[in-house]
Amino acid sequence: MYKHVLVAVAFDAEHDPERSLQAAAVLAPAGARVTLLHVKEAIPSYAISYIPEEYDQALNQAIRDQLSEMAARFTHAQPVLLEGHSGRTILEWAEENEVDCIVIASHRSGLQDYLLGSTAGRIVGHARCSVHVVR
Repeated sequence: MYKHVLVAVAFDAEHDPERSLQAAAVLAPAGARVTLLHVKEAIPSYAISYIPEEYDQALNQAIRDQLSEMAARFTHAQPVLLEGHSGRTILEWAEENEVDCIVIASHRSGLQDYLLGSTAGRIVGHARCSVHVVR
């Protein structure tokens, strides 16, 4: 089965990380590596000066704490927080770290997704490994 499962974790109202974690528990056999990856979108340069540095640091720590709590459910899991474009960053990290399967949540498509494409859609279309989409 899979040796390394990456769970793309989104912290928003549309995605429930619990369902992705349950899917990963089924897909990752005993002894498999599980990576819980959250990609924090880069703050536009025009907005950076308005955000206190302490806020950004506190937000990063809160995300790391939540990822660590989720990782504690698995035997061989690691939390990873990266900054960048979600779709591109997930795909690059998966390729560089020999991921066998990506677990990603998807929401119901809207007009924006048809024009721009959703993160899950990008992952499904470009991943070089298996992808398990959770709805």
